[in-house]
Amino acid sequence: MLLTLIPLFDEKLAVSAYSVFTQKDNMFLNPLGQVTGIYDGATYIQGLEAVNAMGVETLMPHQMVFVPVTNVSVFSNIEEQCKVPHTRVALLIDRTVPPVDAYVNRLKELKAAGFKIAIRKIAVSEFQVFAPILELVDYVFLNNKKIAIDKAKVFFAKLYPHAQLIAGNIDTNETFEGLKADGGYQLFEGEFYRLPVTKGSKAIAPSKITQLELLKIVNNPDFELNEAADIIGRDTALTLSLLQMVNRVVKTAEITTIRHAAAMIGQKELKKWINTAVVNEISSDQPNEITRLTLLRARFAENIAGFFDLKMQSEELFLMGLFSMIDVILDKPMEEALDLIHVSKDIKEALIFHEGKLAPVLEFILAYEQADWSEVSRVMLLRHFEVDKVYEAYLDTLSWYRKSIMGI
Repeated sequence: MLLTLIPLFDEKLAVSAYSVFTQKDNMFLNPLGQVTGIYDGATYIQGLEAVNAMGVETLMPHQMVFVPVTNVSVFSNIEEQCKVPHTRVALLIDRTVPPVDAYVNRLKELKAAGFKIAIRKIAVSEFQVFAPILELVDYVFLNNKKIAIDKAKVFFAKLYPHAQLIAGNIDTNETFEGLKADGGYQLFEGEFYRLPVTKGSKAIAPSKITQLELLKIVNNPDFELNEAADIIGRDTALTLSLLQMVNRVVKTAEITTIRHAAAMIGQKELKKWINTAVVNEISSDQPNEITRLTLLRARFAENIAGFFDLKMQSEELFLMGLFSMIDVILDKPMEEALDLIHVSKDIKEALIFHEGKLAPVLEFILAYEQADWSEVSRVMLLRHFEVDKVYEAYLDTLSWYRKSIMGI
């Protein structure tokens, strides 16, 4: 099975929920599964299986997770399948769940069990027909590109004020700002938050100068451990983070100085930690999903390096993923942003031109996180990836993020 998480934001660009997107098999190796696959949910729901496997701890506290169910799987034993608190799960249906008594009664049972109900992909012309279901739903996804979203907002505000509206398929910041200004939407979904900068340039805040200097030093092949340690000592947040990390790894030694702490973990691990910690720090003024996404890309790239016959470049792939949104973080074009950091030619080629030997890994990750299962399946077929191995690599990525970054 393949799995990815799509974020949903509030007006302040804080992540308030995730939608789970899954794919059971390679769609090219099992094309019939795309037709008959809707009946697989009669025994289990892939999204719930994934949520159970990764645990809600992977998400931030109190966030909802939206799990798609079909007109068949809605009648399965969802209450027993879900091993996480039901109140954290919104079951996502669409127009294939008809507004007839059998389905309406089943949705009422699920709500009584603690689940939330969400609906998507219904046309404006169907709103009246779906009234029995709309009276039950907690969330409504409104596709910004396919319906008159402003008229739909007025309709729901008058007839179903209990339902939270989600403005979806937002692809520009201008659209997001416009919808936010209009009001009436509780959540927002789309790629608008991670658009790369292609022109213009803003001055870098003084607090980031030291951190960028540190990145330039540690990514130099001949960097000096003590020089890096001295720069870390100028930044209180990095100093505390380093000491906490060293204390988790080395529990028997008494750390006396920053240089001592750096020496205890060694040059290779220090380099990896510095890159991760600094990106975390310099992206602190960005939506929190930016930080999460770059860290997941870094670990996922490292985990799948062997699938692309690049095991020896796993460290380089980690950095490629980590710096894949440095243009957004620094609010500069990618080429200009990378000039501030000492990275390899291969990383630059991949991130600026999407060329070179590392680029296929980046393209695969981008398709994966967008749930472009057709492209993901094509690459897996050509390179003989096993679906289960990719799934394990992604689950390990989520686990690493939870333990290493979130500290749980």
